Amino acid sequence: QLQVVESGGGSVQSGGSLRLSCEVSGFSLHYYAVAWFRQAPGKERERVSCIASTGVGTNYADSVKGRFTISRDIDKNTVYLQMNSLKPEDTAIYYCATTRSIQATCVIPYEYWGQGIQVTVSS
Repeated sequence: QLQVVESGGGSVQSGGSLRLSCEVSGFSLHYYAVAWFRQAPGKERERVSCIASTGVGTNYADSVKGRFTISRDIDKNTVYLQMNSLKPEDTAIYYCATTRSIQATCVIPYEYWGQGIQVTVSS
């Protein structure tokens, strides 16, 4: 059974760092792309970052470029989102999502979603 579980959220002051983890089970990251999305209150969900099944293709929203880094550990079946220089506007529920894809790009629709995890950045 395919499962997607996020962890690592919490509260941090502006300028701080957090690392989110997305542990997946029931499939191999060799064949699945993974993305992080977020949704703030009153705003639409946006894709923050993603990584293709190749492990090479990545993508970042303009708002997080240079501050966030996505990576993965195939052996642990886990994808990470390292978030540095956090700002209050990064406050949102962050969701991990995955879908089967062998495309070089990760900018694709996502089928399976985690429950989400809260990230709060105070000024």
